[in-house]
Amino acid sequence: MKTTFSRQFGATMLVLLLALVLMGGAFRVLVKQYLEKNTYEQLTTDASAISELTAAYDAVGQLHGDILRTNLTLASLVSGADAVVCNTDGTVVLCSDRNLSCEHLGMTVNKEYLEKVFTNGIDIDSGKIRGLYNEARYVVSTPVVSRRTGADIGIVMVSVPVEGTIGILDGIIEIQVAVSLLVILIAVVIMSISVRNQCRPLREMANVAREFGHGNLKARVYTGDKNTEEVDELAVAFNNMAVSLEKSEYQRQEFVANVSHELKTPMTTIGGYVDGILDGTIPPERQRYYMQIVSDETKRLSRLVRSMLDISKLQDMGGIPEEKKTRFDLEECAGQVLITFEQKINQKHLDVQVDFPEHPVYTRAEVDAITQVIYNLVDNSVKFCTEGGKLGLRIQEGGNKIYCSVSNEGQTIPPEELPLVFDRFHKIDKSRSENREGWGLGLYIVKTLVCSHGENISVESRDGKTEFTFTLPLVN
Repeated sequence: MKTTFSRQFGATMLVLLLALVLMGGAFRVLVKQYLEKNTYEQLTTDASAISELTAAYDAVGQLHGDILRTNLTLASLVSGADAVVCNTDGTVVLCSDRNLSCEHLGMTVNKEYLEKVFTNGIDIDSGKIRGLYNEARYVVSTPVVSRRTGADIGIVMVSVPVEGTIGILDGIIEIQVAVSLLVILIAVVIMSISVRNQCRPLREMANVAREFGHGNLKARVYTGDKNTEEVDELAVAFNNMAVSLEKSEYQRQEFVANVSHELKTPMTTIGGYVDGILDGTIPPERQRYYMQIVSDETKRLSRLVRSMLDISKLQDMGGIPEEKKTRFDLEECAGQVLITFEQKINQKHLDVQVDFPEHPVYTRAEVDAITQVIYNLVDNSVKFCTEGGKLGLRIQEGGNKIYCSVSNEGQTIPPEELPLVFDRFHKIDKSRSENREGWGLGLYIVKTLVCSHGENISVESRDGKTEFTFTLPLVN
């Protein structure tokens, strides 16, 4: 399996090599075009000058004199180009070579080429000049026009070897290769350092993930200025995930411990009383009494299982489906729930304070779910309200929301306990001895039902007053 380093390094090197090759090729083409352009311009200037010079000597009858040949040789030395003059038959009559017995004298040029030069007035080309030179050359040819008759009396051919330009290009290629190798060497060093620095935090994350998988839930990834922005975002996301998993694991362990604790007492009670009846320890006249206790404990276990199944089903649904929601008056719903607690309220001599608007307040939700929410909150408030204390039920409108609050006077919930009151099996009384009828699931069910509607619930407790408030959409 390829590593991140090898993949990034290979891809970068491939792109770098491709860029160097393309840049080198493009640069070579541009330099070649530039050199050829300058060469042809210089040859064209030289050819025009030599043509004028040849025509001038022809006009005074000194076309074949030594003075013209000397001037032709001097021009060739200055420009670095070779020049020959051919007559109308294509025979070379003058050459810029300093050797008096130049081999070019007497050679002939193709008649078709002569006609081409005479017709076009100039010819610019490259290649081998058959009959004169064996190597490839850049050639510019112009006709020599007689000043006396105006007729073409020959042509001037000025040329330089192509090899000179190729030599310059070869030198450029050598420099390019040397520079490319240096650039590649520097890139290798920089890429090695850069990619390894980028891969280091990824390896650290992999190591932390392995530790996390082996049970070290405290393992975290380093975040800081040493990381790139993207890697740091990944590290933060990883740490957030680790915190969430750690919390989930803690909740799972707590859930198992709480369920075990809650089931242990009633199961022990049921088993003890049933064994007592079976072995005759409990006399017949007391068996009905203890069987009633067994029945009550069995019903409590049944309610626990039913509540847990309802919560699990609701969580699996991901919320209350829209087709199950209806429009109803929240005031009427809350009033009916309050009536069901009339006996308990009277037993504790509670002062009930109801604050509802004078008009119906309609919402859209699942009636049974909201009824259970209000029922659990009122049941909780009645249970923990002091004897003769105040029990409050208030409905308020605000914007497009309804705020339903249930409050009671009683023991203030400690601030550190407030964030935990909606957790499963959480009880303020850790001994669980004061409330034998409760499982610590009531408020957890309330929050689950409210959140399944996409709404929120909060709690405040100060100065002996505790108030739960949840929201619902207002559809008046």
